[in-house]
Amino acid sequence: MLWKLLVCFALLSQALSAPLKDLRRKARVKVLLISFDGFRWDYDQDVDTPNLDAMAREGVKAKYATPPYLTITIRNTIRNLNGLKAGSVHFPDTAATYQGEKVGISEVEPRFYNYSNETVWRKIDMVMDWFTQQDLDFVTLYFGEPDSAGHKHGPDSQKRRDMVSQVDRTVGYLQSQAQQHGLENRLNFIIIADHGMSTVLRKPAVKEIVLSQIPGFSFQDIKFHLVDYGPTGFLLPKDGQLEKVYNALKSGHPNLHVYKKEELPARLRYANNPRVLPIVMFADPGYVINGYFTVQNNKGEHGFDNEAMDMKTIFRAIGPDFKKNLIVDPIETVEVYALMCELLGIKPEPNDGSIERTRHMLNTQGNKESETYSLESQVFMGLVSLACFLFLTGVVFIVHTARRRRKESKRALSKPASGKLCRTFKLNKNFSFNDPVSSFLLLCVSMVTVDLKDLKGQYSI
Repeated sequence: MLWKLLVCFALLSQALSAPLKDLRRKARVKVLLISFDGFRWDYDQDVDTPNLDAMAREGVKAKYATPPYLTITIRNTIRNLNGLKAGSVHFPDTAATYQGEKVGISEVEPRFYNYSNETVWRKIDMVMDWFTQQDLDFVTLYFGEPDSAGHKHGPDSQKRRDMVSQVDRTVGYLQSQAQQHGLENRLNFIIIADHGMSTVLRKPAVKEIVLSQIPGFSFQDIKFHLVDYGPTGFLLPKDGQLEKVYNALKSGHPNLHVYKKEELPARLRYANNPRVLPIVMFADPGYVINGYFTVQNNKGEHGFDNEAMDMKTIFRAIGPDFKKNLIVDPIETVEVYALMCELLGIKPEPNDGSIERTRHMLNTQGNKESETYSLESQVFMGLVSLACFLFLTGVVFIVHTARRRRKESKRALSKPASGKLCRTFKLNKNFSFNDPVSSFLLLCVSMVTVDLKDLKGQYSI
């Protein structure tokens, strides 16, 4: 008899562990990484940004963040996701992976996208559904502004300021949607950018950089070139022409910096990759590199040395795992990868960042909501264990009493009866067992009934 009760107790414990596991699953922290293309570190200083300001008060703000060199969009957006600097990464396609698993859900904007249509930006609702309905833990969200406004109108223009206001409204909408979806206590927001923006200088105010106008340089000596794309340029000289090309260009313009690949400053982390061409050039902030003649007409540009303040970006973080009203010293954007891994509780791949440089942003107590779930789980399990113990004790007492009275009944039958011994235990007709615990209690009582069937009708349960 007793061993059957122990089996019931073991089965009951297993049944109760299922909802507890589900409770822990629901307690997972979620992360939303938001990238606003070209959001310079000081763009919120000449525009009213109440939502970004509120994020700083309720979360963490870095004075600025330094992106890796080259300070361009595609490369640095990827580096924000993998924590690698330029010389460490090659990304030949658009399928991000983690430990061999590819991204399975995505929404890609069309090639020609109207960023001025603020309503279209409200696809944020879809992202919140990913978190709630599909139970995703990590989502990245990219906006192509204020980069486009900075390129077209310049970083000091009213158009750029108007776009920053739109970005701020989007941040507010993001947070309101998180609250409506019940995610405010389980979703950590991180806002980052890929680079800043610098005003392009034009003649007659300055002497522009045009390679074909530099004495001693000729494109006839070049096998392949990549110029006319902002302030950076790459050259592959023909065989035997490397020194000639290098010597002609290295002093060709006071605002042009020319390096052999292996002589690039180590801080740029750009030389140790076979895909980098033999000659690398970059211009001072405000200057762009033209090839045969001037063809670039952007009023704002990026791609400059990442030490230039115009290339620094924004960093904000808010959520249950982040401290409040904390302003931290400047960070590097490659640190965000290790930070996200820490928040998600996953082991990071090899990267150029370190969680030790951002750990001070986090609450020492960790995720308070997860702690609440954990405490509730422990209390629930404790109460269930106590209930099971009391139930087993009661069943054993009933069985023991029944057997003792059976023996007394047998002895009484051998003597003249002074009365009929009868004990009847009945269950209320309306009693129902709709929950798992009650169902297991009924199973245990049924086993007891089977063991007592030999009482020959003197006892009924």
